[in-house]
Amino acid sequence: MSVVRIGPYTLPNRVILAPMAGVTDRPFRQLCRRLGAGLVVAEMLTSDVRLWHSRKSRLRMLHEGDPEPRSVQIAGGDPQMLAEAARRNVELGAQIIDINMGCPAKKVCNKAAGSALMKDEQLVGQILDAVVAAVDVPVTLKIRTGWDRDNKNGVRIARIAEQAGIAALSVHGRTRADLYTGEAEYQTIAAIREAVSLPLFANGDIDSPEKARAVLEATGADAVMIGRAAQGRPWIFREINHYLATGQHLPPPSADERQSILLEHLAALHAFYGAEQGVRIARKHVGWYLATLAGARDFRSHFNQLDCPDAQRQAVCAFLATHQGADTETAA
Repeated sequence: MSVVRIGPYTLPNRVILAPMAGVTDRPFRQLCRRLGAGLVVAEMLTSDVRLWHSRKSRLRMLHEGDPEPRSVQIAGGDPQMLAEAARRNVELGAQIIDINMGCPAKKVCNKAAGSALMKDEQLVGQILDAVVAAVDVPVTLKIRTGWDRDNKNGVRIARIAEQAGIAALSVHGRTRADLYTGEAEYQTIAAIREAVSLPLFANGDIDSPEKARAVLEATGADAVMIGRAAQGRPWIFREINHYLATGQHLPPPSADERQSILLEHLAALHAFYGAEQGVRIARKHVGWYLATLAGARDFRSHFNQLDCPDAQRQAVCAFLATHQGADTETAA
C-alpha cells in the first residue's frame, strides 16, 4: 500500500473527502474523519478577505477540533488576493492551503475563479507561484481535466503546478463544460500521472469500494477523493479503506449504527450553527441519509416543515423506527 504524503504530512490512508461548498463544514469533516477519511478539506472560502466578516465565512474559518493536517480551500482569480488569503488562513490554523480550480459553478466561474482559470495558463502559473511563495505550508491544487472536451489542458496545468512547487494535485475527471453531467473519465488523470511525479488524487464518480480500486488502478493516482458519494453515507471511507487493504467488503453499518451516526450529525449541526440555521442545514443532510428508505420522499416534505431541533430529532427517530429490520428498501 503506497504512502501518501503532502509536504511534511503522511496521510493514514488513500481516501480523501473532497471540499464541497455547503457540505464539508466542520461537523461533516469531523464525522468523515472519524469514519475513515484520511484527509478532509474545508469548504471553499473566497480569497476576498473583505468578505470574511459574513457569518457564512466566519463559520467556514472555524477549525477547532479538526483533525490534522487541517486543509483549507481558497478560491479567486487574483494572485495577490489569493496569496493574502493563504497567509491569513495559515495564521488562523490552516496547515495545508488548497487552491480551487475545479469548481464549475457559474457564480464562481463568472468571477474568473474555479475551473474558469484553466482557460488562462499564464494566470494559473502566476497564482500558484504567488501562493506557494506566500506561505510556508504545503499548497495543493484542485483542477478539472480542462475547459471543455475540445480543450483538455489538464496535463499542461499539472506541469505548471509541479514547476510551481504544488505539493499535491487533485483532478476531477470532467471538464468545466461537463459540470456534473455524464460520466467522469480517467484517461486524462492517467495522462497527468505519466506527466508529473507529484502526489495525485483522482476524483469524480467514485461511489463504491470497487470503483475506488478500479480508478486507482486505471489512473495510477496515489489516492481517491470522494465527494457526492459521501453525502448521507459518511461510512463510505472506512468501506473503501477496508476493501483496498483486504479485498473484502466490510459489512454495511447496522440500522442502529446508521441511526446513531445520523443523530450525532444532527446534534453537531444544531450545536455548530445554532438552532435556526442548524435546522435549515440539517434538512439536506437528513434527506441524503434517508433517500434509499421507503417513504423517504413523503417524510422529507414533512421534515422540511419542522423548525426546531427537538422536532427534527423526534421525527428522524420515529421514521427510522418504522424501518427497523428493513435495512435496504427503495425510496417511494
